[in-house]
Amino acid sequence: MEVYIIYSALVLVGLCLGSFAGATVWRLRARQLQEDKLAGERVDTKEYQRLQELTKYRGAKDRSRCLHCHHELAWYDLVPLVSWLSLGGKCRYCRTPIGYFEPLIEVAVAVFFVVSYVLWPVPVEGVADVTRFVLWLLAGTGLAILFSYDLKWFLLPDRVMLPVIGLSTIFAVLTIVHASDIVGATVNCLTAVAILSGLYFIVYILSRGAWIGFGDIKLGLALALLLDDWKLAFLALFAANLIGCLIVIPGLVSHKISRQSHIAFGPLLIAGFLVVAFWGNSVITWYMTSLGI
Repeated sequence: MEVYIIYSALVLVGLCLGSFAGATVWRLRARQLQEDKLAGERVDTKEYQRLQELTKYRGAKDRSRCLHCHHELAWYDLVPLVSWLSLGGKCRYCRTPIGYFEPLIEVAVAVFFVVSYVLWPVPVEGVADVTRFVLWLLAGTGLAILFSYDLKWFLLPDRVMLPVIGLSTIFAVLTIVHASDIVGATVNCLTAVAILSGLYFIVYILSRGAWIGFGDIKLGLALALLLDDWKLAFLALFAANLIGCLIVIPGLVSHKISRQSHIAFGPLLIAGFLVVAFWGNSVITWYMTSLGI
């Protein structure tokens, strides 16, 4: 019975934080457009007009609104997943389709929470273990925001990236402090950072930012700190590029993607990280066993 209570709690909290993540994506975009416009940069006029309502309020007046009719949403319009399903995916006030972004990110974060608990390598017991697990879940929520934003607008905003790096740093420090070999754990973590962030930094310098963005370097830093293992970091790098090839190559063959197409690498890196975080140790064990090591 206790396990079912834990799973239920994880689903509910995951849905709520997923709802927060979805709302944050739109608020970040609205503020980015506002800042770009004030800086004299060219912005999409329709998108700016649709989202500018989200930048007019701060504090207690900063309430969620329909992106189409701008009607302030009541609490019963914001119940994660339930409201979307009960309204048939439409706004209660203007009946305009909302789309699938909101429910998908809510479900994705909830699934991440549950899978994290199921596959967590050690029992979540004691203050240190619970703290690390909570930090992991919060960092995962931030990664959901970054994944969505980069996929939509090819940008990894510092307003989310820096807090995720902070959470990842605390997570790595706690892991190192509670390791049996602190020096070895520190070297392992720093090597992971060198692999997953340092290599991208070298590519960034050599290409002068043409092949990879600086945001991907910072993302690699956060992910390396969360993995805290050089073997997992190397495997995550391989997985991200493999996933990218599986997406890009068929697109090139079918001419849906050209050589000049802009590919968001952040989502690929996060996807590779998740695969490795959950199943990387099993892959490494299988590989080492097959080699007789």
